[in-house]
Amino acid sequence: MPGSLTLESLAAAVEAGEIDTVLMAAIDMQGRLMGKRFHAAHFVGGGWRETHCCNYLLTVDMEMNTVPGYASASWEQGYGDYTMKPDMATLRRIPWLPATALVLCDLFDHRGIEEVPIAPRSILKRQLARAQAMGFTPMMATELEFFVFENSYDALRDGGVQGLKPISGYNEDYHIFQTSKEEPLMRALRNGLYGAGIAVENTKGEAEAGQAEINLRYTDALAMADAHVLVKQAAKEIAHSLGKSVTFMAKYATDKAGSSSHVHQSLATAEGAPAFHDPADAHTMSAVMKHYLAGQLAHARDITLFLAPYVNSYKRFCAGLFAPTKAVWSRDNRTAGFRICGEGSPAVRVECRIGGADLNPYLACAALLAAGLDGIERALDLEPEQRGDMYQAEEAREVPKTLREAAELAAGSAWLRAALGPDVVDHYVHAARWEIAENDRAVTDWDLRRGFERA
Repeated sequence: MPGSLTLESLAAAVEAGEIDTVLMAAIDMQGRLMGKRFHAAHFVGGGWRETHCCNYLLTVDMEMNTVPGYASASWEQGYGDYTMKPDMATLRRIPWLPATALVLCDLFDHRGIEEVPIAPRSILKRQLARAQAMGFTPMMATELEFFVFENSYDALRDGGVQGLKPISGYNEDYHIFQTSKEEPLMRALRNGLYGAGIAVENTKGEAEAGQAEINLRYTDALAMADAHVLVKQAAKEIAHSLGKSVTFMAKYATDKAGSSSHVHQSLATAEGAPAFHDPADAHTMSAVMKHYLAGQLAHARDITLFLAPYVNSYKRFCAGLFAPTKAVWSRDNRTAGFRICGEGSPAVRVECRIGGADLNPYLACAALLAAGLDGIERALDLEPEQRGDMYQAEEAREVPKTLREAAELAAGSAWLRAALGPDVVDHYVHAARWEIAENDRAVTDWDLRRGFERA
């Protein structure tokens, strides 16, 4: 891909005056890029080995408030340092920022010896190592949806969110004329990401006014998670440069469809063959695939916290707007939480439709993978397929209805603690409980409209 760099090619670009800035960025709990901008000459001269950041970055909330109660970092412990070590395989040009390159970093303890176990990238890498030990390479793709608005972030900052104006006026699902209205942004996004070495397949309109989707080429799970966070960063930065804004909230308005991040998944064998494909099976699903899917269904409710991490995430789960409410499986059925795609071909795969666009891709992919691998390890039997309208399937397994429910399910799951580690589960459950407490004490526009005169 054109954007990929080695240290040697970066040094040549710096010498030629093409690049003068290198971003070193780690991933926080919310899936955001956190780090520093290095002068490129310093980076190639030795700065590429490591840098440091405050360890509070894995304990802050969306507002960057220092949240009490974490075991990993606190005022009592003095908020020390983490070491940021670049993964040089992720070094790339960032075409939408002038003369800039970027490298993603893994977080280590302050001595630079052990990876931080609660760091999102570390959590996914542990599950990938587990899969590798079983003889599999996990392959994934996330379909990321978001809304595009005419308003700039600056105009919206000071209470102007009531005046949000979607860039198009009506449902633009697959609609070429409607999506022409957002093409200056989407073309810049496609080309910018491609120039950064991210294999973009396409963009399209989604099923609401101003809603877009971007699709990337199927690849290994870590590369996909890395690409996912860069897509979000690029969309926000390019929109800002054009005086527009985008949101990856799961549900930005009561009367609008939500934004999802469906996760497509399969496993490849050590030889690169599709482990999910069996041409002799009626649905071309191998035994490995059936066990994998059975594991995800068995643990679907326990892992929902990692697919829907905020209070707002659960407002997306409503009937008739393509967000699933039932954690069941079906073939080519968009009302089910788990949909089988590519039936009849070597590309047969599982699509988890539960996650929203607000998920952290490392955590979501790690949780899904952990559940699937457990199904393989225990050779779980796949339950019968559900057919028809799953919104009406009253007896079917429910997606948790609130963050409170999802957090308690995760907190009480012995399997999840064993799979991800008790420290990881406690850390992210604490984050969820903080989010719930902050929401519980907030006075909303709904409160005012409903009670201002009538109470």
